[in-house]
Amino acid sequence: MSNNKVQIFDTTLRDGEQVPGCKLNTEQKLIIAERLDILGVDVIEAGFPVSSPGDFTSVEKISKLVKTATVCGLTRANKKDIEVAAAALKYAKRPRIHTGIGTSDSHIIYKFNSTPEKIIERAVQAVAYAKSFVEDVEFYAEDAGRTDNAYLAKVLEKVIKAGATVLNIPDTTGYCLPDEYGAKIKYLKENVKGIDNVTISCHCHNDLGLATANAIAGVQNGARQIECTINGIGERAGNTSLEEVVMILKQHPNLNLDTGINSKLLYSTSQLVQESMGMKVQPNKAIVGENAFAHSSGIHQDGVIKNRETYEIINPSDVGVNESSIVLTARSGRAALAYRAKNVGYNLTKIELDDLYPQFLKFADFHKQVNDEDLHHLMELNHVHKTAANF
Repeated sequence: MSNNKVQIFDTTLRDGEQVPGCKLNTEQKLIIAERLDILGVDVIEAGFPVSSPGDFTSVEKISKLVKTATVCGLTRANKKDIEVAAAALKYAKRPRIHTGIGTSDSHIIYKFNSTPEKIIERAVQAVAYAKSFVEDVEFYAEDAGRTDNAYLAKVLEKVIKAGATVLNIPDTTGYCLPDEYGAKIKYLKENVKGIDNVTISCHCHNDLGLATANAIAGVQNGARQIECTINGIGERAGNTSLEEVVMILKQHPNLNLDTGINSKLLYSTSQLVQESMGMKVQPNKAIVGENAFAHSSGIHQDGVIKNRETYEIINPSDVGVNESSIVLTARSGRAALAYRAKNVGYNLTKIELDDLYPQFLKFADFHKQVNDEDLHHLMELNHVHKTAANF
């Protein structure tokens, strides 16, 4: 694999589906899995097979369906989980078992009532056992974000020897700052024997709104896989957003990092997940939100009409959106009114525009926005006729 390739590990169907109210049936999971494969993700985490018979069936059917991506099943560090995951993945062209255990003091003491030495022992046993079923084994050090770096390095060195091919460094609680998370990845790159032979993965949560920034800091410091979800859905405040990291790397070629994702399918994939899960994204969501390419300020509208790049760093078509949206409100200027009027068939002269604009502002002051039907009404009131070229 090229050193500038960042693999995209999509966990929409596992971490994303853990969101309250977002449960998917098997058929819905298959539709989304097929779309993720077409989108170009490298790994699809299809579920947590031991958690329920339904999840086992879904992982098994996804394994049969997916043509290109690696299909991954999550487990805890115990034999039963691993055996069930291996059975669910038996039809996958590229199976991966994702196993691991908590490594922070909080997890070791309060969650497991254990010791650092016993945690390493369990981690090594889990990886070695998973390796007996599949070649590709990913190890997660849960709460790595709050784990002492020296101890984390010790754990990772042991699991590499046991056969791990991917090391997942989760910021499970979304606590890290980007420079801290980036420094952690850098420390591991420099202090773990054998780490150059495996892939470091970033799995960041968004509790403080830093999941995307932390994931980018991770790849800037040597990680080569990002674990993410469509629309950033996931536990609590969500996960790293797939569409955000893909477009950040695409828009910053100086980073010399590429995901291979077909970005033109991002918007439609976002819509599919929203509809399937019944969870709409907020209008101002980066990349795929309803307002991501919408402009209502007169100054911004004038700039975009003259040259789109004045206020847009992404071409809407690059993510599958047809065009920028000029939304008419009381904050809109003459340029936007003339532009929208022309789109519905009225080529206004300067005199007509000057006469119409005060009427438009009065109307807009009483409405959130002015739509095409409203424009036709205003034109009729002001006796403005459509231009012949638009009939």
